[in-house]
Amino acid sequence: MKFWRVTIFLALAGVRLHAQTSAVLPFANITTTAAATPFDWIGESIAETVRDAIGGRGGLTIGRTDVDDAFRQLNLRPISVLTQASVLKLGEALEVEQMVYGTFQFIPDAAAPAGTRRGALKIAARVIDRGKLAHSSEFAESGNLEDLPTLEAHLAWRVIMNVAPKLAPAESDFRTLRPNIRLDAQESYIRGLIAREPEQRERFLLQATRIEPKFGHPAFELGRIHYDRKEYRQAAQWLQKIAPDDAHAHDAAFLLGLSFYQAGDYGGAQKAFQALSAAVPLSEVLNNLGAAQNRRRLPDAVESFARASQGDPNDTTYYFNLGYAQWQKGDFPSAAIAFRSVLERQPDDQLATLLLGLCIKRQGPRQGDAQLESLERLKTNYEERAYLQLKSLVGTPNTGSFIAPAK
Repeated sequence: MKFWRVTIFLALAGVRLHAQTSAVLPFANITTTAAATPFDWIGESIAETVRDAIGGRGGLTIGRTDVDDAFRQLNLRPISVLTQASVLKLGEALEVEQMVYGTFQFIPDAAAPAGTRRGALKIAARVIDRGKLAHSSEFAESGNLEDLPTLEAHLAWRVIMNVAPKLAPAESDFRTLRPNIRLDAQESYIRGLIAREPEQRERFLLQATRIEPKFGHPAFELGRIHYDRKEYRQAAQWLQKIAPDDAHAHDAAFLLGLSFYQAGDYGGAQKAFQALSAAVPLSEVLNNLGAAQNRRRLPDAVESFARASQGDPNDTTYYFNLGYAQWQKGDFPSAAIAFRSVLERQPDDQLATLLLGLCIKRQGPRQGDAQLESLERLKTNYEERAYLQLKSLVGTPNTGSFIAPAK
């Protein structure tokens, strides 16, 4: 049974289609010293750790980009202390049930030599459940600045115990909720995330990878930077460094497949999308798998496009690609059905109209006709959240990892 059919079935059966989704906001810096600004990165680091910990245990969280967009939409500053009303407005804008937010404070060690960053760190967090209109009591962590990884990991455990206790590990295993990386690598990575200038952003991310070569988070961001520059081979080199258990593993695999495809390595693209489709059989993944297979003239492309269209029967991209692959094989009746499905939904699609006419005339591809070559349509947006919501509704466990493609 396809996932969209499962959703309809559950709705008709009266099952409440509701999965708890959390948004983790950047923690506000309430440091009172004149040198407070250099520590702003800590607030984002706490949020990233908690967000990754929830997602890594199978919970549903909103990504950092969406959170930033919500702050801009409401004209709020991420590093400022938020009122409860502002937190609720952000939750409404993000359409989530649970909001995690808080503050941190760095207290310098007066006896420390000038220029050093020795001191104490205090972190306080709260959770608001918008659905129940419930507000948790404050839970705090404190220690030295160099203890930040441990403080973040234990805070993440306490948050999970609050928002999804069934997903939390034993408290003795709380350190598993945060990658075992050096603090200066984490700082460089976070500074890269929040940097405004592209050059500064890349410099910090590269610095993080030099400090911790196996740190996947900055490698993923560097892959995205090169992909946006259309430097697809460089993007693939970075994205192949992402481990299967990394928080960004699925997003990285999708972008890796696109990078290989755009670089003309259709075999590499097929392997990337094939591995990802086994873990997350989303229509956009199956579509791009079919596109890579079709470029290699593999008959499996038709099945991949058909599965994509079944998963999302309103998207014309999947019908077009299905019809295109069938037309190339000489299956004119089936291709005509697919192109008519496109035109029913998008009557002004000129290529679908042209190819439907060729199907009716039973005219296949002609050698050297560049106009009708390489017409596969890719999907560049990867939307895993809806799939994970559905998995949580039907009780399917989410491991958060998959077998990475060998290259």
